[in-house]
Amino acid sequence: MNIYTKKRSWKVFLLAFASVIVSVSLWYTNGFIHKLALNEKKQVEIWAKAISRKANLVNNTNVLFENLREKEKRYVFLWSEATKKLISANNNDDIEFYTGIISGNKDIPVIVTDEEGNVTVGRNLIPKFKRIKKLKKEDATEFTNYPPIVVPYFEDQYNYIYYRNSNTYYQLKNSLESFTKSFINEILNNNLSTPVIITDSSMINVIAFSGSIDSTLVEDSVLLASTLHEMESRNHPILIPLATNGDNYVFYDESPLLTRVRYFPIVLLISIGLFLVTSYRLFSTSRKSEQSKVWAGMAKETAHQLGTPISSLMGWVEVMKLNYPNEEGLFEMNKDIDRLKVVSERFSKIGSIPELKPNNIIPIIESVVDYMRLRIPKKIELSIINNVTKELEIKLNEPLIIWVFENLIRNAVDAIGSNKGKIEITIEALEKGVAIDVMDSGKGIPKTQHKTVFDPGYSTKTRGWGLGLSLSKRIIEEYHRGRIFVKNSIPGVGSTFRIVLKK
Repeated sequence: MNIYTKKRSWKVFLLAFASVIVSVSLWYTNGFIHKLALNEKKQVEIWAKAISRKANLVNNTNVLFENLREKEKRYVFLWSEATKKLISANNNDDIEFYTGIISGNKDIPVIVTDEEGNVTVGRNLIPKFKRIKKLKKEDATEFTNYPPIVVPYFEDQYNYIYYRNSNTYYQLKNSLESFTKSFINEILNNNLSTPVIITDSSMINVIAFSGSIDSTLVEDSVLLASTLHEMESRNHPILIPLATNGDNYVFYDESPLLTRVRYFPIVLLISIGLFLVTSYRLFSTSRKSEQSKVWAGMAKETAHQLGTPISSLMGWVEVMKLNYPNEEGLFEMNKDIDRLKVVSERFSKIGSIPELKPNNIIPIIESVVDYMRLRIPKKIELSIINNVTKELEIKLNEPLIIWVFENLIRNAVDAIGSNKGKIEITIEALEKGVAIDVMDSGKGIPKTQHKTVFDPGYSTKTRGWGLGLSLSKRIIEEYHRGRIFVKNSIPGVGSTFRIVLKK
């Protein structure tokens, strides 16, 4: 198992381990949220039951209040009947019984007037009405909302009895109104911090609101209708029939805390994902930077080490030329020295920033093809297809570009091996540059290794160093700001590498 197979295994293991951590975290968090939601739902149900029971208490209090009002009204009628009986009583009537009824009124305010409005009797009155001798219309309106009781005391003469409810009645009324008000405030200020909107029977007009509901929402009729519809779809509104306010509806939603907690797993998943991606990119960038420095240092040191023997060889060749001027081997030795000089120059440029100059790339590729055609097996056909009709200038470093194409051709030859095959280089003009495809009929590359082939140390050869494609990628992408990648590859059929350079 080579280093890249181990690397892939570690990646799969770490990805699986991270997935387990995320899954366990989400499972635990979702369980917690589910319990929290159930707990809050129970609290809301208890709260709703308390609202209904308190509403019943308010209504029962109002029923008692109405009964008291009716009782006082009947007592006033009884009091008026006793008054009539007392006026027309004879010696045989039980005067004490009627007098007892009349004197038994200790709490209900009563004013009795004649037909002219003159006050003849007043009971349980406040000082303002005690001072009135003649009851005017506006005084009667201020005193009571009830019509007077007419009491005839002679055949054609009548008394008028004006009454109002007792002080106890009004104390109960004020208590009822205060209780209703505090009841609605308690709904609004519930300890669940639940968003609440209370409407009248139309389910449109808002009586009160609290929680996360603000005035801008209530004032916007369209937004209010939409919010009420959403609340109703999630929780059925609670009907509260209040005697003083009529039928009211309490719309409520889940608390802001529960809403935020519901989105916590998504935030957690995104945070973990971002952390993993960021960490992976940082470590990958750091590793690549370290590798680049190592390869650049090695290349520069190689160029430095080659410099001394190349200079020595050049000197010895010149000495040999003086002694053997017609020796054919010296010409071939010069060619090899020139080749070594080119190799040394290439390595030196890897260790430093190369200079890019505008150049026509087509003749450069053609020269590489002509050079390599004489140095590969005869059974391998090497050809070039130029689909560019005009001169194509690219800013490039010629020695390094030549190195890239020589390396791709050598790799293609190795992929074909001892079999008969072909290598085809196709040049296509793009809108903003040029695309060069290097196709071979070799053994192909598995899809899982399309990116791995450019990693330093990757090689399918027993004695290969795995530096060729790695340095080619560095030359194309870092120095020339282009792209090199496996365009397509089918095992047993062949591969195509594509280089894209900008104009």
